[in-house]
Amino acid sequence: MNAAQTPPTAAPLALYVHWPFCVSKCPYCDFNSHVRASIDQDAWRAAMLADLHHEAALTPGRPVGSIFFGGGTPSLMPPETVAALLRAADQAWGFAPDVEITLEANPSSVEAARFADLAAAGVNRVSLGLQALDDDALRFLGRAHDAAEGLAALDVAQGVFARASIDLITARPGQPLSSWEAELARALALGTEHISLYQLTVEPGTRFATEEREGRLVLPDGDAAADLFEATRAMTAAAGLPAYETSNHARPGAESRHNLTYWRYGDYLGVGPGAHGRRGALATVRHRKPENWLAAVARNGHGLQIEDPLAPATRATEALVMGLRLAEGVDLSRIAALAGGTAPIDAPAEARLAAHGLVAREGSRLRVTDAGALLLDAILAELVVTG
Repeated sequence: MNAAQTPPTAAPLALYVHWPFCVSKCPYCDFNSHVRASIDQDAWRAAMLADLHHEAALTPGRPVGSIFFGGGTPSLMPPETVAALLRAADQAWGFAPDVEITLEANPSSVEAARFADLAAAGVNRVSLGLQALDDDALRFLGRAHDAAEGLAALDVAQGVFARASIDLITARPGQPLSSWEAELARALALGTEHISLYQLTVEPGTRFATEEREGRLVLPDGDAAADLFEATRAMTAAAGLPAYETSNHARPGAESRHNLTYWRYGDYLGVGPGAHGRRGALATVRHRKPENWLAAVARNGHGLQIEDPLAPATRATEALVMGLRLAEGVDLSRIAALAGGTAPIDAPAEARLAAHGLVAREGSRLRVTDAGALLLDAILAELVVTG
């Protein structure tokens, strides 16, 4: 085992487990999700465990601080599969005392009926994909639940899980600012500690991409999207759930510890179809198609497709781009250490952006300001030196 595989630190690891199956494909979704008529649950449980054990053998002596079951729709996983994976992870690595174990869930009544069993398996945080609190919007988004069913599922979730987060999608076609403000106020009154608020984007290869190309889907223009973004920031802050990342809002102390590992560029392991990982200076990617991943596990004992060393400059750039999504920003001295020299920052660009109040530096820490958050992509393109 070389130093690139196991960093010389005992910092907790994050573990991501990907369940790729859904009941149906949402028209906006470009995630690695697939619809299958039948699933051999025993075969999938065995393959997931084998993939997990492969990663564990490469990362000894590191406790797990967070686990995230994503998808797809991991709330469709049999609770016994979740329990088996958690037992295996605990035996392989050991859990940090305050381990955060999150599972993404759809708010259907069928899946809500599994919540108690999932909590008993060890899940202590649920991320519930409400996506909207309006039935017309839910139909437009291709969701299988209505608003009442979603709220009922949230009520069940809040009763059985220690922590709960909800997702909503804004900047939908024809959405007035007043309508979004009313919907968001209703969401904030639901009492969750964390809320993820995403502006609708059209991703290549999705049904919405086809509709946009044919002129049947028109998203709000830049000014309207900016108004929605600014209203969202103001309302969540006033409710005590300020933005700690571009699209994520939480009560202080209730941030997603798993996702913070990504944004702070910590080590994370990926298990399951299409899962990505950062194991020290190695980037790992699993086979994306479920059948290909399953065949790879049967053939090799793991689902790895790519395992590549990352150059210091690449690691520094990745850490910078991820960290500037956070309200706390990044420590440029750490970025420079990853780069093996200086942080890949365009100094004249930083000066220009700072003069316009879009970025700010305090000591070695650089952050994008509230005024700059809406322009993050443009700021990163100007600020970060690549190549």
